[in-house]
Formats: sequence, C-alpha cells, structure tokens
Amino acid sequence: MELVRNVFFVGFMGAGKSTVARKVARSCGVASLDMDKYIERSCGRTIPEIFDEGGEEAFRRIETDTLRELCGKDGGMLISCGGGIVKSEENRQLLRDGGVVVHLMVDADEAAARISDKSSRPLFNDIESACSLCAERRPLYEEVADFTVFTGGKDLRDISREVRRYLSQEGVICQQQG
Repeated sequence: MELVRNVFFVGFMGAGKSTVARKVARSCGVASLDMDKYIERSCGRTIPEIFDEGGEEAFRRIETDTLRELCGKDGGMLISCGGGIVKSEENRQLLRDGGVVVHLMVDADEAAARISDKSSRPLFNDIESACSLCAERRPLYEEVADFTVFTGGKDLRDISREVRRYLSQEGVICQQQG
C-alpha cells in the first residue's frame, strides 16, 4: 500500500496518537514518524529538557519548524503530533494544508490512566490542570480534524481499523500499482 498524502494524528496526551500511527503503519506497510521523538533526536535533548532550558515557547518554535519541514517532504507518512501542536494558528494551517488530520479523542481521566510516566509530560501536572488543558484544546483539535475517533473504551485494534477504513474510503491509502 502507499499513502498519497501525509496523515497527522492529533489529540490530547495519552490519546494513543503514536501507538495508533505505528499500528496503522505496520498493517499498511507505510512509514510513520513520532514528531516528539523526531524533535528529541534532532535537538539531542528530551522534550522535558527543552522545556526546562527554554520554556514552552522555545519548544513550540522548534515544533513549528519541524512541522513545516515535514509538510515539505514528498510522499506520504503517518505523523503523530504532540498534544499541543494545535495551539498555534500557523500550525493549524500547516496541518490543514499538509495532509489529512485524524483527531484521536480522549478525556483527561482516561489519558491520566494511560500515561504511566507523567514526568515525561511537562504539561501534565495533575488531573485538574489536565482536564482544563484538554477542554481548552478540544475545539482546536476539532477545528483541524478531517476525521475524529473516540478512543474511550476501545482497544488499539478497533481504533486502528476505524482509521484505516476512513483513510481507504478517502483514497489516502491506496493499493500500489504494479
């Protein structure tokens, strides 16, 4: 199979963006990329270290530069984005213009249950602030989403199937010719 455009996975921390992108990529034989891991490799620092050294603003600049770079690459790839990528209008425009956007929707309580190491998430302090952040970002995720999957109570296989079905119907994942 091949991807005819990029597919961006957006959603709150713990929504399953990286896991679902990897699962769909494996099942379709296409490439996937975790944007936060890509940033960490490019910068030689972890996300928490970037936050500690330059604050959220410095991280968001790096994130925007990385998104712009990935949107400029030829070919399609499944890209799992960090939870806050939608905060910037420029990023929302890049996402809309750069491919298909899949929103994996999760509530903060379920996200908290899924995230085993919250120290790796600089903005996940406690459940109250997570609930507030989730509510603040939800309209931004919805604004850019071409397709939304409610992940609550679903297993990885079901979520991945739902995403693949949508991408096939939209002609984003195609059988290779030849």
